[in-house]
Amino acid sequence: MSRAGKITSWVIGIFCLLVVVLVVIIATFDWNRLKPTINQKVSTELNRPFAIRGDLGVDWVRNREEPGWRRWVPWPQIHAEDIVLGNPPDIPEVTMVHLQRADATISPLALLHKEIFIPWIKLQRPDARLIQTADKKNNWTFNLANSDQPEEANQQPSAWSFRLDNILFDQGHIAYRDAVNKANVKMEVDPLGKPVPYGQVAGGDDKQKGAADFVFGWRASGTYNNQQLEGSGKLGGMLSLRSKTTPFPVQADVRNGTTRVGITGSLQDPLNLGGLDLRVRFSGDTLANLYELTGVLLPDTPPYETDGHLKVKFGEKDNAVYRYENFNGHIGDSDIHGTLTYTQGKPRPKLSGEVVSRQLRMADLGPLIGVDSGKGSEKTKSGEAKRGETTNQPADRVLPHDRFDTKNWDVMDADVKFSGKRIEHSSSLPLSDLYTHLELKNGDLLLDPLRFGVAGGNINSTIRLEGSKTPMRGRADLHARRLHLRQLFPDVEAMRSSMGQLNGDAKLSGTGNSVADLLATSNGDMKLLMNDGVISRSLMEIVGLNVGNYVVGKLFGDDEVRINCAAANLDVRNGLATSRLFVFDTTNAVVNLTGNVNFANERMDLSINPESKGVRIVTLRSPLYVRGTFKNPDAGVKAGPLLARGAAAVALGTVLTPAAALLALISPSDNEDNQCVNVLQQMKNQK
Repeated sequence: MSRAGKITSWVIGIFCLLVVVLVVIIATFDWNRLKPTINQKVSTELNRPFAIRGDLGVDWVRNREEPGWRRWVPWPQIHAEDIVLGNPPDIPEVTMVHLQRADATISPLALLHKEIFIPWIKLQRPDARLIQTADKKNNWTFNLANSDQPEEANQQPSAWSFRLDNILFDQGHIAYRDAVNKANVKMEVDPLGKPVPYGQVAGGDDKQKGAADFVFGWRASGTYNNQQLEGSGKLGGMLSLRSKTTPFPVQADVRNGTTRVGITGSLQDPLNLGGLDLRVRFSGDTLANLYELTGVLLPDTPPYETDGHLKVKFGEKDNAVYRYENFNGHIGDSDIHGTLTYTQGKPRPKLSGEVVSRQLRMADLGPLIGVDSGKGSEKTKSGEAKRGETTNQPADRVLPHDRFDTKNWDVMDADVKFSGKRIEHSSSLPLSDLYTHLELKNGDLLLDPLRFGVAGGNINSTIRLEGSKTPMRGRADLHARRLHLRQLFPDVEAMRSSMGQLNGDAKLSGTGNSVADLLATSNGDMKLLMNDGVISRSLMEIVGLNVGNYVVGKLFGDDEVRINCAAANLDVRNGLATSRLFVFDTTNAVVNLTGNVNFANERMDLSINPESKGVRIVTLRSPLYVRGTFKNPDAGVKAGPLLARGAAAVALGTVLTPAAALLALISPSDNEDNQCVNVLQQMKNQK
C-alpha cells in the first residue's frame, strides 16, 4: 500500500473511532449533570425560578418517516421529569407551572441550515396557575433578561429560525385567580379521544368552510366578578394553530351569574391574530352586566337575548374592530335587530351602528331613561327580582328618583341610531315611530333628535346629559306639534268628533342624577296650547286626575264642556314653576289658573278663578284652590270675598307678552281652524 493510502486509511480509521467514541459518550452520558447549568441559565433568562427536579435524558431514535438515507440518521428524543417554573418575586405563591414530564424530539439535520425544528412536544399533567394581584401585577408577563437594555442600531437579526409543529398533552389544569376582576376559576382541558368535525358541533346552518376539527374539550368553574361561573367547550388541535389557511375552531358556552354567552366559530391565522368569525348568542337579566365580561358599556335593561354574527379584525395594538352583524333578539317583550361595531382606539373605544325594534314596549324602554314608563312587562319585573333590585323611589314622591349611573360613561364613546317602528304602551296612549340618534363622548350623552309620533302628531326633542360633571347637568328642548285630541283621548266619546290639536314647547336645564333632581333644580319655560277640546269629570277620571275631577265638578257639574282654547305659559326658576298665563276659554266660561308648582318638594299652591260668560252656567262665586303634594293633593273652595264680575277679563289684560309667545305654537296653515288664534289675539288686545 502506498504511503498516501496508508495516511488515508489512518485518517478514516481515526475519524470512525472518534465517531464511535462520541456515540458511546453520548449514549452513556449522564445528562442529569447538565441540570444545574440548565436550571441556572433558564432562571437567569426568565428572571424567575426554573428547575428540572426529576430525571433528564436523551434517547436516539431513527425517524422512519424521513425519505431515503435520512431515515438512518438518529434523532435525539429529550425527556425531563418534574419540571417547575416559579413566579416573579412580587407574586406570593411559589409555582406558576408544573409538568410531570415533558418529551420532545429535535431534527439534527435541520441544525445544519440553522433551523431549530421540533416536530412535537408531549406534556404530561400540565398544571398552570395564573395570578393577578390587586395592584395589577401578574405572573403571565415575562421580564426577560436584558429586555430593558436599548437595542443597538446596527444589531442584526438572528440567522437561526425556530419551528414547532405540534404540542400534545393529556389532561391539563389551569387555575386563574384575579383580585382585580374578583375571579377564582379552575379549568380542565382534555383530549377528545378522536377529532370531532366542525360541522358536527356548529350545525348545518354555519357557513364557515374548511375549519379544522375539534381536538380538545374544556370545562371551567368558579367565580368571576364575585358571581358563579360555569363553562364548557371545545378547541382545535395545535397543528391548526400554525395554519394561515385553515381556521382554528372554537366553541364555548359560559354562564356568569345570570349572563350566558355561547360562541361557535373560528380564529383565522392564529399565530398572527388574523381575525375571528363567530356566531355569538347573549342572554341575561340586563345588558349592563356585559360590561364586566366584554368591556362594552351598555344600559341597564330588562332580560334580553340576542343571536348574531361577530367578526373581529385585529389591527395594530389596541386597534381591534368587533362587528356584531345582523343580530336578532329581544329586550323584555321588545324585539331588536341591527348591527353594532365596537372599535378600540385612543382616547377611548367607540360603539357605533343601528338598532331597530319592530315592536317596542315602553315598559322595556323605561329603565334605560330612569323611569318606569309602563306596566305589565313580566320579563322586566322578573329581571328586577332576580337581580335583587330595590327601587330608589321614596314612598311620598311621584317624580322618578331612579338614578342615572354615570360613573362609567367616560370609558367609551358611542354613535348609535335607534328606531322603534311600533310602540306598545296602552290603548289610551297611541305612540309610534320612535327614532333617536345617541352620541356618547367623553362622558356626555346627547340624544339629537329624540323623536316619536303621538296621536297623529309628533314630539321632537333634544336631550343632553353631561355625565362628565358632578352632579350631572341636563338640558332638554322639547317640541310637541299637532297632537290630535281625538286620538290622544280615544276613550272620551265627545272627543271623537273633535278636530282639535295640542301643541307645546319646553326648554329646561338642571343638575342632578335623576329625573326628580333635574326638575328640582330646573330653569326654563314651558308653553302649551290646546284648541277645540272637551273637559268633563269623566275625562279627569280617565286620565287619573282625581283632584281635577273635583275641580271640574265644582265648576261645571257633570256636564261635558267644550274648550275653545286652553293656553299655558309657565316660567321655571330653581325648580319652581310659576304661571305667567294659564287660561281655559270654554263655551260658557273663562277659567284663569294662578299660583306655582314646586318640583323640589313636590308641592303645589294653585288658585282657579272662573268667570261665567252670558248665561250663568258656573254657579261657583269663590275661587278654588289646589294645594298639597303631588302624591296627596288637596282641593277646596277658598274662603273670602265673592268674585268681582269681570275679574278674569281684567287678568287677561296683563298677559300681553305670554299670549304673543303662545301664538308661535300655531302653524300658519292652522290659523283658520284653530280657535286659540282668536282667544290669544283678544288677550293681546286687552288694555
